Amino acid sequence: MKILKLLNKKNFSILIIYLLFCINVSAEDKPVDLWNLEKNETEITEENVTSSQNQNINITTSIYEMQSNKKIDPIKLDQEVSSKEFKIVGLYDPAEYGLSIDMWSNSDGSKLKSLFQNIDKYSLSQDASEIMNISMLTNAYYPNQNITEQEFLKFKSEWLIKNSNLDLIEEYLIKNQTINSHSELTKYLVDTYLSNSNLKKSCEIFTKITQPIEDEYLSRFNLYCLINYGKNEEAQLILDLKKELGFVDNYYENKINYLFGYIDEVDKVISEKSILDFHLAHRTNPEFFFEPNIDSPKFIWKYLSASNLLFNIKDIEITDIDKISTIEKAVHNKNYPEKDLFEFYKKFQFNISQFLNAKDVYKSLPTIEGRALLYQRTLLAEEPKLKLELIKTLKDLFERDEISGAFDQELKSFLDQIAKEDVPSNFTTFYNKYSISDQVSNKKIKFNNKVLHQSKLVNYFNGDYAKSQIEQDLEKYLKKIKKDKKYFFSKKDIIFLEALKSDGIQVSKKFDNLYEVKESEMPEDIQSMIENDEIGAALLRIIEVIGPERIENLDEDTVYFIINTLNQLNADLIRNKLLLKVLPLKV
Repeated sequence: MKILKLLNKKNFSILIIYLLFCINVSAEDKPVDLWNLEKNETEITEENVTSSQNQNINITTSIYEMQSNKKIDPIKLDQEVSSKEFKIVGLYDPAEYGLSIDMWSNSDGSKLKSLFQNIDKYSLSQDASEIMNISMLTNAYYPNQNITEQEFLKFKSEWLIKNSNLDLIEEYLIKNQTINSHSELTKYLVDTYLSNSNLKKSCEIFTKITQPIEDEYLSRFNLYCLINYGKNEEAQLILDLKKELGFVDNYYENKINYLFGYIDEVDKVISEKSILDFHLAHRTNPEFFFEPNIDSPKFIWKYLSASNLLFNIKDIEITDIDKISTIEKAVHNKNYPEKDLFEFYKKFQFNISQFLNAKDVYKSLPTIEGRALLYQRTLLAEEPKLKLELIKTLKDLFERDEISGAFDQELKSFLDQIAKEDVPSNFTTFYNKYSISDQVSNKKIKFNNKVLHQSKLVNYFNGDYAKSQIEQDLEKYLKKIKKDKKYFFSKKDIIFLEALKSDGIQVSKKFDNLYEVKESEMPEDIQSMIENDEIGAALLRIIEVIGPERIENLDEDTVYFIINTLNQLNADLIRNKLLLKVLPLKV
């Protein structure tokens, strides 16, 4: 008999209260967090606001590792925290980046919503993504004008999902204990782990949750994890309670009862409603088999691939057009290895005439066969112009069938074989858009002491210069420039000097006539944000401007107002990282 039947009504009532507030997978670690959203306003103490070093993200080239010369008074920050009623959710202490706990307080929510929507249209570059992480995950008060807390949290969740850094998502959820207010983010995390056939990581999240689970799907997932941990009695109690409260899911119960051992045979019905349901079908059926089709959800493809349950493309005949089309779509959705598809294209056979006239012949062939011909011909092409013509035609074919993602890594590989100087002018835009060969940021700095912004003085932004020393060396350098009537002050020289001045580096007024700053170069809306202390909004505008581009590929005027904005915001850590990308000569 099930445990619930042994309980009288009085004991059952007690059990309900206990389970609602206590039961989930055992919380082994209960992190203490000054910035915890779930703290009551009366519980806020006068503890020092510090950032925990062991929670920093270990990214070697990350902005987060940069050192700032500007300091935020921790006592003042403590007083702010202690004196205000607030709820904040994040990971980073605002002092880490020279930001303010009020960075969103003065912003109009309508303006923020518009900025978030615009940013969401882009596939952000690494530079923009790093700034976005800082903006979204720095602890700060919620904006309170024309935007609700839930709306703001939703933007945080949507960014984290889009960025898809699972470690960062997990750290964020656990540190803030916001599983219920971020249920979609939590579901994304556990589902993604399970889609990758990593049940262990999916279930670990529940061991770190210290609050009752309100979301129905997460509750079912947690119950299954209890069974997976061998905690059947706890799982049974929760299931009985859920049924008493009206829970009905015959599919789920059938699979769970099989895992409990109550039934010897489970029905072989396979549900694609969720990754959990699909996984349970696999878990409870030793003879499990499922062949996905074009309409199968993305998580099904991922799960089958990660679990080695997908069909092998080597076993597919070139005449099986439907199966090949399905695979092409799966590759487009990143659910099937791209290299396997192009190895399959090599199975098609063509005569010499077809190869020589591939640019015209492909039009008369079935679509898949035409792509295979163009691909094989591209492999044989050596002349850059011809190779680019074939590559672009092949790319257009994939885009026409709305599967452009299937020709992604292979496209970059082809373009990387072509030197930039060999690219004809009519293919420059295409080449620059898809090529990965120009990775300037990964190249080493080569100092050129004849040019101010390329000189060794730029090491200041690495934290390698004492303030007194940089002032002395800068004085000497500017004296030489003033004597050299031929020296031209570039926009990057101006960017360099203005950044130093914003840090309090003294530059003698006798050098003021070396260059001129035009007031019109700063966009009015950004300047208005700065003056109104809309720090978060200003950072979003910078992210919007950078978008999918690398900072070093932006024009100098754009770089100028980005750096100028960061100067005025005192966001030195972010600014220094960008400066080290745009100022020095890289080889």
